[in-house]
Parts: sequence; C-alpha cells; structure tokens
Amino acid sequence: MRLYRGTSEAVVQSLKLIFEENRYADKVIEKVLKQNPRWGARDRRFIAETTYDIVRWYRWFRELSQAKGTDYWKLLAVWCILSDVDLPAWEEFQGMSRGAVLEREKKPMYTRKIRESIPDWLDDLGEAELGKEKWDIELSALNEEAPVVLRTNTLKIQRQELQARLQEETIGTLVLDEYPDALALEERQNIFISPTFKEGLFEVQDAGSQAISPFLRIEPGMRVIDACAGAGGKTLHLAALMRNKGRIIAMDTEQWKLDELQKRARRAGVSNIESRVIESGKIIKRLANSADRLLLDVPCSGIGVLKRNPDAKWKLSMEFIDKIKELQQHILHDYCEMLKVGGLMVYSTCSILPSENEKQVQRFLSDKKDTFEVVAEKHIFPSEGFDGFYMALIKRVDRQ
Repeated sequence: MRLYRGTSEAVVQSLKLIFEENRYADKVIEKVLKQNPRWGARDRRFIAETTYDIVRWYRWFRELSQAKGTDYWKLLAVWCILSDVDLPAWEEFQGMSRGAVLEREKKPMYTRKIRESIPDWLDDLGEAELGKEKWDIELSALNEEAPVVLRTNTLKIQRQELQARLQEETIGTLVLDEYPDALALEERQNIFISPTFKEGLFEVQDAGSQAISPFLRIEPGMRVIDACAGAGGKTLHLAALMRNKGRIIAMDTEQWKLDELQKRARRAGVSNIESRVIESGKIIKRLANSADRLLLDVPCSGIGVLKRNPDAKWKLSMEFIDKIKELQQHILHDYCEMLKVGGLMVYSTCSILPSENEKQVQRFLSDKKDTFEVVAEKHIFPSEGFDGFYMALIKRVDRQ
C-alpha cells in the first residue's frame, strides 16, 4: 500500500476537527469526504478507516510515537508502521523510526489504560462496575472494529431474497442466525448508494439493537409508544414486527430527529407511525394509561457502542454520566404513566454499566413499590461481536 499526500492530509484534518474542535467523528468524516468528490472508493475507505483507527488507539499511538502536543502526523506515522505501510520521505515524518516504534510496542511495561487506549477515569469506572476480569474482556472487544449490520425490512422483502438481491449488486453478506432479520456485510462499503437501500428494503442497524424491539413482545394491532424514538431505527423495526397494523406514537424532544424518522418511514413503506414532539410534560399526561406497549430506549453513556463511536471515550466525563443517570430515572418515573395496567414496557440502553442498567431498574421498582414488576432482562455484551445493550421487560401490575 502506498501513502498519498491528499488523503493523508484529509486524515490529519479530520483528527484536528475531532480532538481540537470536539466534533463527532462520523460527521467529520462525512464532511471531509464531501470536500473532494474525485476521491474513489479506496481513497474514501482509507480516510475513514484510518481516522477511526487513530481515534480508537489515540492514547496508545501517542505513547508509541512519543509525540508532544497534538502532532497528528506522528500518529499517522505510527498507524503506517503498525500497518506495514512504508513512510514517504515527508518533512512531517522526520524523526519517526520504524524500528523504535516496533521496539516500544513490544515492551510489556504498559498499563491496560495505555495498551487499550482509554482515559484513566473510564478504565477505573469500568473495572469498578464490572470487575477486572469482565472489564478486561469487554474493553478489548470495544476496541474491535464494529461490523456493518443490515436489518431486512420485512414489510417489503424477506432476508433470503434481500441477500440474493444484494449479491446481484456485488454486496456480499453473512446471515446472523441469532437475529432473524440481520445480514452482516462481508466487506465495508457505502451501501447507501445501493438501489436496494433506496427502495427501502433494509436499514443499517446493529444486531444488538435489533434485539430490542422484539423484546417488547408486540403484536399487530397494538397501540405502541416509542417515547425516545430519535431518528427511528427501532421505531421502524416495531412497525415491521406489527406488519404496519395498529398504531405507533414516536416521540422525541427534537423535531429534526422525528422529521428524519418520517423520511425513513416513507422509504420503508411504513404507514402506522405518528410523531409527536415532547415540548412539555403535558403531552405525557395526555397519553396516560393509553399504551399497550412502551419503549424507553433512554439516553445513556454509550459505553456499549464505543467500537462504533470510539471518539466518545475522549468526550465522555463522569459528570455527564451522573447527569444522564438522573435523566434515565426521570424518564422511567414520568413516562411509565403512559402504559396501561397489564401493559409491558422495555427500558433499554446502549451501555454495559450496571449503574445505568439493572440498578436503575431496581431503583425504579423500589420507588414504585407494587405497581411494576420485571418480567425479563437481557444483556448483550460487546464481546459477543456486536454493540453492547441492556434491556429490561417490565409489566405494569398496579396491585395497590
């Protein structure tokens, strides 16, 4: 593999935006790639994958490069050396020795925090919550590249047929047996330009995320509220499981997210979704005791999806996590009133921390006394190959 000046500068520019201007990596990559439409698929893949690799291993690469300050060219040089790519004789790479980097890499002296490239406080938190042995396993898994997983839109096509259609477009996929609608890409590529995507035959949705909507035990004809819908990945999955029958009320505090949801719904051929912006608590009160099923996919730390969003570990703080846990309790306590007696709700996060998951459910049940009970719980850990999720199925019983 040969290194080119233009694409290398694009990687360095992306790193500056991510680390110095605190931008989100996915948005940065999208913006940088749009700057030069002449870049081919190989160039675009190099920029995206190399940037994500360096973000993921930022602390480790800084140690190996012994770079001072924010010398992103030195980090790129380390990436090249570890990837067996020859370093061009560029001024930015002066002083970088392949032998010295490889020698430092072999030394056993580094702590887990450095080797696994994670902030001290977050490493301490993970070990405190999960225990050393479990955290070792999950932290290593969180540094793996996330696979691209598709969810078959069963309103329009079945998985086997979709796989065949994608193969005709030279998009190879693998069936994931534990997830009935899921296909994993054999090779990363821009599937958003695929005719099958434009026809609404699939959505991009991680396998772990695809477990949440079925966990709600919904049936066609039900009245379902997705109270933290966002841009609607799980909402669309609910609609497919309901075969477009019944009614889904998709709610969020941001109108632009619901607008995106409606756009995706039109492409997917979904017709049973009504969206409502949560502008105040009044909308929650008006929907009291109205839902057969309620999905609370709450905001969280996102620690379970660090393999997909590695820049998040450099942006997170303990203060943010403490605030988000209070928001989780607020949502549980206030939104649960929309559920009918006898109805079921799912509380879910993309975190693997017990303090955001089962401990939040326990606190909620303690506060609510005999009005709710846990029916089932499920953990999906990053070490299983996909993103990390937690979900609890809770029934409203009102024994008072």
